[in-house]
Amino acid sequence: MASTVRTLAGPADLGPLYQDYAYGYPHKNAYRAFDPPIALSELWATERKDRIFLYLHIPFCEMRCGFCNLFTVANPDEDRVDRYLAALTRQMEAVREAIGPVRPVRMAIGGGTPTLLGAPALERLFDTTARLMNADSRLLPTAIETSPKTARRETIALLSDRGIDRISIGVQSFIEDETRAMGRPQDPARLAAALDTIRDHRFGRLNIDLIYGAANQTPDSWRHSLRRALAWQPEEIFLYPLYVRPRTGLDGRGRVEDEHRRALYRIGRDLLLAEGYVQNSMRAFHRPVAAVDPDEEFSCQEDGVLGIGTGARSYTATAHYATRYAVTRRGVLDIIDDYAASPADAFRFAHHGITLSQDEAMRRYVLKSILRRDGLDCARFAQLYRMSPVEAFPALDLLREMGLLVDRDGKLCPTDAGLEHADAIPPLFYSDAVRARMTGAAVR
Repeated sequence: MASTVRTLAGPADLGPLYQDYAYGYPHKNAYRAFDPPIALSELWATERKDRIFLYLHIPFCEMRCGFCNLFTVANPDEDRVDRYLAALTRQMEAVREAIGPVRPVRMAIGGGTPTLLGAPALERLFDTTARLMNADSRLLPTAIETSPKTARRETIALLSDRGIDRISIGVQSFIEDETRAMGRPQDPARLAAALDTIRDHRFGRLNIDLIYGAANQTPDSWRHSLRRALAWQPEEIFLYPLYVRPRTGLDGRGRVEDEHRRALYRIGRDLLLAEGYVQNSMRAFHRPVAAVDPDEEFSCQEDGVLGIGTGARSYTATAHYATRYAVTRRGVLDIIDDYAASPADAFRFAHHGITLSQDEAMRRYVLKSILRRDGLDCARFAQLYRMSPVEAFPALDLLREMGLLVDRDGKLCPTDAGLEHADAIPPLFYSDAVRARMTGAAVR
């Protein structure tokens, strides 16, 4: 059950600094068709349904960024969007009938760019979700993603009126030449107007996403973008290293150097810490606030995630499932069209995913903990799995010896060096079975 670890003397032996962003484990490339499909009534039979994280996926954008490998397609025609939204309603009805009433404690609407739908369609979506999934954005913490081009005043006003707690906008850079180099042409004046519009309305949290690592990005230009972002006093800022992934627009257009990204990461981290932000993970920085964190009402480790729509993942204790995955426009459109044409009965089953043994569940628990500042609760892990985390995974001891993890109040927490190496650590904990599936995945 222990993880396989090659001989490592120090952090440099982990390999490339930027290997994998492990926001989920097992990775979606390890999912396969269930044969036969698994009834949702079976998957959710023993799950708590009064502490659900509800996620809705809108797989549409006004453009496809060069670095993007998310499940989305640019410039969809109106009929395709209408058919997709009708299928969302059909899926909600079928899921509710299959698993029974749910009580979400958090909700997120992502994509894609949900605000591409516009205010009228979003309002209908909010009403449908409140009616069918017991998820009223005015009564529970709700997050949504937007973009500079789709953050129109009418749409932002609706989101504020509907009580959206967190709005996240993908900025990436405030310098047009840099966003163009990332495959995302963007008018800085329109970007500033979008941020002004958001700040003119009431939201509990504004998050700004920035990307570092473009070849034409310099320390001075990176500081410029950081300081421009701070002008809007965002409650959160996420700093993402630039990745060039297969089948994306940047694929084949040059390399991104590790040391270039590392230098910019350190500049961003140090600047934000000096401005009073707290670092939660390699990517996430937030302003300290007195309000109760919504995360206290939901544990991504032990509570269920219910995904609605193509590209949305659902997590239960025994299986993770979603629709098929693709990156290319044709591949994504085929999956969206299949979804939109699905009868209600098809939504009562999980068709594609991966079952979780206790070993895989433990690996997920570790990875969802040691990459965050608050760390891995060793006592809770032992209570759940009847062994200590170090007994299950000696690699944890190795990371501690390398100075990447430290013991703190019964938790294994990442050090500053551990956070810096957060994208090099995850492969240490991948099982051989998941690694083989990821290697053999055919992504369209």
